[in-house]
Amino acid sequence: MGKTLINLGIVLIVVGCIMQFGGKFIDFGNLPGDFKWSSGNSSFYFPLASCIIISIILNIIFSFFR
Repeated sequence: MGKTLINLGIVLIVVGCIMQFGGKFIDFGNLPGDFKWSSGNSSFYFPLASCIIISIILNIIFSFFR
């Protein structure tokens, strides 16, 4: 249980740093694969490319702790 909490803490620190400083380098939400539809008073946003990049980053991080 202790190792799991330590690993979770490290992952949260890394994700926090990416959220804090990563926006200056990668503009999440405005990538070419993010879909935005708007018509009238309604809009729909689906961040497909952002989700894929976050998934790849988390996969690499979790593979180190395996």
